[in-house]
Parts: sequence; C-alpha cells; structure tokens
Amino acid sequence: MRALFFKRFLQRPLQVASIVPSSKALVKRVARKMDFTHPRVIAEYGPGEGVHSREIARRMSADSRLLLFELDPAFARDLERQFADDPRVHVVHGDAAKLPEELKRLGIAHCDYILSGIPFSILEIKKKRALLEKTYEALADGGRFIIYQVTNELRQHATLFDQAESEYVLQNIPPMFITVFHKMSRRNGHRRPLKPATALSSNHRSA
Repeated sequence: MRALFFKRFLQRPLQVASIVPSSKALVKRVARKMDFTHPRVIAEYGPGEGVHSREIARRMSADSRLLLFELDPAFARDLERQFADDPRVHVVHGDAAKLPEELKRLGIAHCDYILSGIPFSILEIKKKRALLEKTYEALADGGRFIIYQVTNELRQHATLFDQAESEYVLQNIPPMFITVFHKMSRRNGHRRPLKPATALSSNHRSA
C-alpha cells in the first residue's frame, strides 16, 4: 500500500501532501483522542491508503459507523476493496464538504468525531472556512474535530469551536501537529457566533 501512496504523491503532491503514510506512533496518538467504549459515528476526511481508517475500524464497536471521504479515485477504490467486507465502513469518493448530505442520506443525525489529514493550508480561504462550518454543524454537541497537519495554521480559522489543544508528534515523517477542536453544548439550541481569530485556547507540548 505504501507503493500506491508514493505513486499518488508523485502524481498529486499538493493533494496527498506527504511522501509516506502516517507512522504507527502518529496513528496510535490520534486514535487515543477518541473514546471507543460506546457506539460512535466517525467521519474521516482524506484517509488516503487508510492507515488511520484501519486503526479506527479495529477499535470501534460492531454498531459504530465510519464514513471515509476520499477525492483521489485510486485511493477510493483501494479503500472500497479494503473494507468490502465491513458493513460499518462507508467509502465516499467525493469532497468532504458532502458530509452533511451523506449523513442525511444515511439517516444519521451527527458525528461523534471527525478526523482529517487533508492539507488545509493549501485550501483557498473561503473553501477552508466553509468546510469548517460544515464540520462544526455535522458534529454532535460534545463532539470533536481532530486534525493532523504539518502546520498548525488552522487554529486561527477554526473559531467556531469552543476549545482546542495541540501536541507535536516528532515520530512521523514529517513531524505533525495533532489538534483537537471541541464543540461544546449549544446555549438554548442556538448556533455559536463566529469568534475573532486567535480566540481559541493554546496548549502546545512536544511529543
């Protein structure tokens, strides 16, 4: 599978963003950000060859759901092959912005967790913020949006979220920030107002 990943990196370096899949250390660190003791609905943006997807599927319960949104057709086909016998996993060959429509189509109200490895830093600002809004709306109250990125610039844009904490993982090529954005319960059922950039809390530590 690493051969496919390397080939797609050479063909689409900006979209794939890394020359090798995430390391075992990064995958385990990301998975520990999720609680698998109850049935969960989890979405993943840009799963690539599926290294995080496989770990999530291994940990989640029989009545959980995992939605994988992959733009690259080769990766999407490979993910469909990998999870062909797992009814909990649903592969969508399309943009992550389709998440709300896909949840509605599947009769699912919200996600408990949304994981993303797509390189947000290369997205045009309007598309970036639109995807963040859709992500926020798709999360249940108390849900978490978890990203792993080379840079941590998304924190200045993800101002809908109430809280965020980051850690830096050196055991990966390249090293990555893992940031967890929290969606707290809404007050009186109303949507939170957009907060000024840099309003999120900061908590960096080396790994």
